[in-house]
Amino acid sequence: MQSYVQFLYEILKQFFGGFWTVLSGIFGGLFALVDVPDYIEIFEEYSKGFTVIAWILAILTVLIIIALLAAMIVFVVIFVQRRIKAHQSIKNSLALVEEVGKLNAQVIRLTKEKDKILAIKAGAPDLPYVGLDSGVSAAAEGESTSALKEGESRFYKLTQVDLQYADYDKSTEEFDNEITLEEICDRFRNYACSRMGLFYEIRVIRLFLAAFSSTRLIILQGISGTGKTSLPYAWGKFLENDTQIASVQPSWRDRSELFGYFNEFTKRFSETEVLKRMYEATYTDKVYLTILDEMNIARVEYYFAEMLSILEMPSRDEWVVDLVPSGWSTDPKHIVDGRFNLPANMWYVGTANNDDSTFAISDKVYDRAIPINIDTKGVKFEAPYTENLNLSYLHLEDMFAKAKEDFKVGEETLAKIAKLDDYVIEHFRLAFGNRIVKQLRDFVPVYVACGGTEVDGLDYVLTNKIFRKFEGLNLAFIRDEIDGLISYLSELFGEENMQEAKAYLRRLKKLV
Repeated sequence: MQSYVQFLYEILKQFFGGFWTVLSGIFGGLFALVDVPDYIEIFEEYSKGFTVIAWILAILTVLIIIALLAAMIVFVVIFVQRRIKAHQSIKNSLALVEEVGKLNAQVIRLTKEKDKILAIKAGAPDLPYVGLDSGVSAAAEGESTSALKEGESRFYKLTQVDLQYADYDKSTEEFDNEITLEEICDRFRNYACSRMGLFYEIRVIRLFLAAFSSTRLIILQGISGTGKTSLPYAWGKFLENDTQIASVQPSWRDRSELFGYFNEFTKRFSETEVLKRMYEATYTDKVYLTILDEMNIARVEYYFAEMLSILEMPSRDEWVVDLVPSGWSTDPKHIVDGRFNLPANMWYVGTANNDDSTFAISDKVYDRAIPINIDTKGVKFEAPYTENLNLSYLHLEDMFAKAKEDFKVGEETLAKIAKLDDYVIEHFRLAFGNRIVKQLRDFVPVYVACGGTEVDGLDYVLTNKIFRKFEGLNLAFIRDEIDGLISYLSELFGEENMQEAKAYLRRLKKLV
């Protein structure tokens, strides 16, 4: 046993002796680095025989050593600071992970509570339900959010429309089928003035009505307070068929904002007022409008994308929206196999303010729409008291078709447009496209029938459908080409014509 004790003593002596040697070596070395008395002693011992050059070199050597010591101290301080920061970062990350874990636990708990509430709600039909369209509870309107009962329709609002028009015979509707497009423009302008105190230039009214003939989407844009929303609203009053107003919200991202959505829990379809108005339009031949107010406060190409594609289909039989995957026997009369045919007598008018709070409307939307700029307030004028108008969309479209025959864009004008197209392609790398040419053929004759001139109609379309695209180009690059384009317009159409296009191009040039 004595031998083991001696062994343990020696082995521990060796271990701790080595450990002490390491520590003493480290601390001894550090102490030697900063042992100022030793440095002074060495300097005094050898400085007695220094020459002038040796003194200079000795001083430089001392300064270098001091700099090295300072650098080592700074390095150690920085290293310690970084280690402290790294430790703090790890600590914060662990705290964040812990917080996320707590939040996930709360989400799970709240989800379970929500499921319990929904389960209770399924057995309580008198609980209020806030729909997409307003803060009014559906219960107040008679709609229930309880689970669907046998024999009930999942489309509450549309079913109510069916009941409202159950005995309606649209053949008994009386319309003024003798009025002309020009008379409609004059009469509507006088009605807005005499009955509503709204003042519009006759040109704006002509553009508005002509736009109906070439597209289903009209964009009224300009500064706030110029009557963009009032114009389609007054049109509804004029035709004794109120315009539906949908106030676009920044959160709108898909088509459910327009049509609604199917609730898998209650098995009911939550319809919007827009869908209800569309459905109502299928029962009559009246002209219907829906306003998408402040349409670019959200991205139009998100929530209106499907409508843009459907309304461009050449056959109205293809204007179909799939609302639900399959049909039920209790579905409304005009919902077949879960599909709804968009009404042919409804147009959509979007209002847009171009400022920092809104999104830019994409070319995809502009190409399919007719934009109308309303940048100034109408000048007050006197108008006689004017009655409302009973107008059938069938008669309106007949007048459009007749105008396209009577005031067809001539071959000479189309040849000039083709030359202009070639010029724009060569100098600006832009093309008109078949869609815009078709809109031009549809829009210009109706604009003439409304009391305008062909060249003014061409001027408006070219400015707002073609030259508007120049804003997306490098203006500095095309600046020198603008004067040539203005001269070419004068060569094709005359010095006195295409004034709107020329003024627009000159404004673009000033922006550079």
